[in-house]
Amino acid sequence: LRKQRLHIKIDFDDYLFFSRKKTNLHYQFNSYFMQRRSAIKNITLTIGGAVLLPSWANAWSRESLQKSKRFLTFLQENLLAEIVETIIPKTDTPGGKELLIHRFAAKMMADCYDTNAQVVFKNGLTATNDLALKNHSKNFEECDGVQKLAMLQKMKTSENKDEELFLSLIKNLTIQGYLNSEYVMTNLLIHQYIPDKYQGCAPV
Repeated sequence: LRKQRLHIKIDFDDYLFFSRKKTNLHYQFNSYFMQRRSAIKNITLTIGGAVLLPSWANAWSRESLQKSKRFLTFLQENLLAEIVETIIPKTDTPGGKELLIHRFAAKMMADCYDTNAQVVFKNGLTATNDLALKNHSKNFEECDGVQKLAMLQKMKTSENKDEELFLSLIKNLTIQGYLNSEYVMTNLLIHQYIPDKYQGCAPV
């Protein structure tokens, strides 16, 4: 089987939402790869290198995460779930929280990133909730979708480079987790047999 190229439209300036359909993903590349390359370069320069996906992350599922060691507290994991749900909200297909992308991200951080990156990640979670308390006098999980998105956008343009780096980390992990999940690879990606159907007569 040959996986057909998955087309994605991601607006990094206005943050990113996925508008998805159950039968297929209809996205445009636009400037995605150029901007994603820049984001990875920033992570590389700051925390020592972008991380390739390990073998367990290929078409990962709930079972792939069962042997994960505890990296985050219960409260931190809940907060992370709300962040990934803000990035990939539920529509007619599951969102980030339902697909357990927050647990994928936590396992990736625990298994594949160094201590410096882990500190940045945990501090970023704390900063996210502190911003919610400061702006809305409630935890991030209790804010509505518009408020959550606005806070992530604010962190993206923060003068605090660690907050900006945290946003780059969580965006990349969320994208990786979503596109490599068993659900997306089996339900949303189109597969074609090789060789393809023979066309004996076709217009030229």
